[in-house]
Amino acid sequence: MACGSCSLGGENAVNARKGANIGKKFLINGAYNFIRKNLRQIHNFFDIPQERLLKVGMTYDCESNRFWIFALSSSSSCDLTRSMSQARVYTDVNVHRPREYWDYESLTVQWGDQDDYEVVRKVGRGKYSEVFEGINVTNNERCIIKILKPVKKKKIKREIKILQNLCGGPNVVKLLDIVRDQHSKTPSLIFEYVNSTDFKVLYPTLTDYDIRYYIYELLKALDYCHSQGIMHRDVKPHNVMIDHELRKLRLIDWGLAEFYHPGKEYNVRVASRYFKGPELLVDLQDYDYSLDMWSLGCMFAGMIFRKEPFFYGHDNHDQLVKIAKVLGTDELNAYLNKYHLELDPQLDALVGRHSRKPWSRFINADNQHLVSPESIDFLDKLLRYDHQDRLTAKEAMAHPYFHQVRAAENSRMRT
Repeated sequence: MACGSCSLGGENAVNARKGANIGKKFLINGAYNFIRKNLRQIHNFFDIPQERLLKVGMTYDCESNRFWIFALSSSSSCDLTRSMSQARVYTDVNVHRPREYWDYESLTVQWGDQDDYEVVRKVGRGKYSEVFEGINVTNNERCIIKILKPVKKKKIKREIKILQNLCGGPNVVKLLDIVRDQHSKTPSLIFEYVNSTDFKVLYPTLTDYDIRYYIYELLKALDYCHSQGIMHRDVKPHNVMIDHELRKLRLIDWGLAEFYHPGKEYNVRVASRYFKGPELLVDLQDYDYSLDMWSLGCMFAGMIFRKEPFFYGHDNHDQLVKIAKVLGTDELNAYLNKYHLELDPQLDALVGRHSRKPWSRFINADNQHLVSPESIDFLDKLLRYDHQDRLTAKEAMAHPYFHQVRAAENSRMRT
């Protein structure tokens, strides 16, 4: 988080600054909750004793395109403003889209006919759904039927709206229909069929080029969803379907995906443990698309080092410990200091002190054919504590690691 200085001569000056320098003003989603949860850190940051803290607020400055926290003390002069972290790319996508694009709570679902589909066999289950291979009896085509478990309507609408917005995007699983049971009202999502192989079976068979190819295909999906103002928030091997025979990849399960709004605080209870970014584990709520890039980095490390999962924590606290043992605690503390965060004492004690481990430590006879200087450089630019230092999906696609893949794709396009 960046910080800047501003001399505020009492409440009138604050209001004058707001009136003079800020054109379009609006209430920021969740601003009250953010301030309430972080009041102790805010008054520490501004170096104002709590008893002298008269007012804390948050506002948006159109000129600088930043969200600012301001504080007013009982003295005549107050001190600093602090901006929130925001995405380096695609920051304002949803600011410039009409409200109906991202306001999923207002979505009116158009229900299809459940009788058009029949279940063939169960293929998986998750926390929020059960998944079946099915058949569309009207055209005899195979499909995937995702029967949702009882959850809030808001969450179901969010998943549907995101899938509708992303429909037709590269390597994003295609939503074909939405149906519900007439009696129980249980909703089901109907998707295109992908003849995927379990990653635990597939990954050990992949060549160096295969890994480059499939990670590049996954980056296409991520850059597309980010460009549409959407974070996936659950990137992991289970959610990446690969039909190896057709060399087809689809990013699935958008149930935790969310629209990105700069300055908004998000729930940190997202992503699966082994793929949770440090921002989630240290309770940084104003995260962004870069969370998906950490998860991709974990997945990539597991593939090239043949160590799945790469960070194997037994709980959320232990997950941060496992990360710190690889990336080091000096780097973790620099990250915490930059964003004015503190670990709770119990977690701080668990993390302890560790030096950074070189990536070469993970190379062995079993995986050395998958590891190269470019793969290590690529991994190193993904697995960074500081979310703002990670490659974006578009930057990642331009990395030298994918030179062969880009060349092959360009050759196919020419022919």
